[in-house]
Amino acid sequence: MKHYIAAALSLIAFSLPAQADVKIEEPWVRATVPHQKVTGAFMRLTASEDAKLVAAGSPVAGTVEIHEMALEHEVMKMRPVAAVALPAGQSVELKPGAHHVMLLDLRKPLQPGETVPLTLTVEGRDGKRETIEIKAPVRPLGTMGGAGHER
Repeated sequence: MKHYIAAALSLIAFSLPAQADVKIEEPWVRATVPHQKVTGAFMRLTASEDAKLVAAGSPVAGTVEIHEMALEHEVMKMRPVAAVALPAGQSVELKPGAHHVMLLDLRKPLQPGETVPLTLTVEGRDGKRETIEIKAPVRPLGTMGGAGHER
């Protein structure tokens, strides 16, 4: 009888969907100048299981979108995307000039030293979604990256 119970529990454990654990490293947001209504958020994401970043939000912005930079007719253009793939075990960098989180309709200018709360929504390959809350420091204009800040 004990063997049947152990086998049943084992089967249940293996049939439960694995939730992708997502590590977020070096999140940051670019500072703005007065009256600037948009900026970008950047970070490095590593998922333990295949997943995708499908949404983002922040109370400092009216709208938050995931964007990519793409060459179109020999001109670099920025456009929203539905998701960014997060292959298992591979770091995916959201950085200037590539995929990034775009904060639109900013409610106020963002100054170096402030912290911006961000909510990221990640979808696992099973279709289940989880939200991740992070705080990203605001870095000066002209910053292209940085180190030492993790979730």
